[in-house]
Amino acid sequence: MTIIMYLVLGAAAGMIAGLFGVGGGLIIVPALVFAFSFQELSPDILTQMAIGTSLSTIIFTSLSAVKTHHSKGAIDWPLVKRLSFGIIIGAVFGSLLADSLPGETLQLIIGVYAFIVAIQMGFGLKPKAEHELPKGAGLSVAGSIIGSVSALFGIGGGSITVPYLSWCSIEMRKAVATSSACGLPIAVAGCASYIATGWGNSELPEYTLGYIYLPAFFGIILTSTVFAKQGARLAHALPSHILRRYFALLLLAVSIKFIVY
Repeated sequence: MTIIMYLVLGAAAGMIAGLFGVGGGLIIVPALVFAFSFQELSPDILTQMAIGTSLSTIIFTSLSAVKTHHSKGAIDWPLVKRLSFGIIIGAVFGSLLADSLPGETLQLIIGVYAFIVAIQMGFGLKPKAEHELPKGAGLSVAGSIIGSVSALFGIGGGSITVPYLSWCSIEMRKAVATSSACGLPIAVAGCASYIATGWGNSELPEYTLGYIYLPAFFGIILTSTVFAKQGARLAHALPSHILRRYFALLLLAVSIKFIVY
């Protein structure tokens, strides 16, 4: 019964990611928090498990997205390389920070972030392209912020990286493609860190690898990539502005639930 729940979750996350062009982490983390609560896992570790498991699944969805964008020549690989050092450092820091926070505090932070993204998507707010990419260590600093926030929330970073690159005058198509490539070091570094920080925790249930809950991991990756393609096809047949508003309402409901938890 449990594995069926995670297969359905993967399908829903994949469909929503394909429909709205957002990373599945924004859906997977809250859904896993609710699922783990239903399974009566310890509140001290279930939020960290949700985040770590989400990042582990993003490794596979990111690989699929990178392959597609690379085949179209849309990824700025030198820019990915310049951002990746800071991203990896930041992802490790974000994971350590998440491990040190109480579960309720972590859920409150996630709720606030989901609320901000919901407002941004609902009103179509976009930064103006009025800056240039920073020189020298500036990109590493930007990457570390992107990596730490993404690892803290269990996301691939698209909701941060795309607006940042657009703000730095990167054309939208290239910003989206480059952001998808940046999601891979975020997911790999974050996943490894959540395995390390959760290792040996006595409150973890069976079938875990650190904070990665393996039944959820396998259930989600089996269906998410398949349904992401279906969602992407459906997105072309439906009005995008209405879809994004519905998704914003969904995120708003999730954020309120987490904030008033």
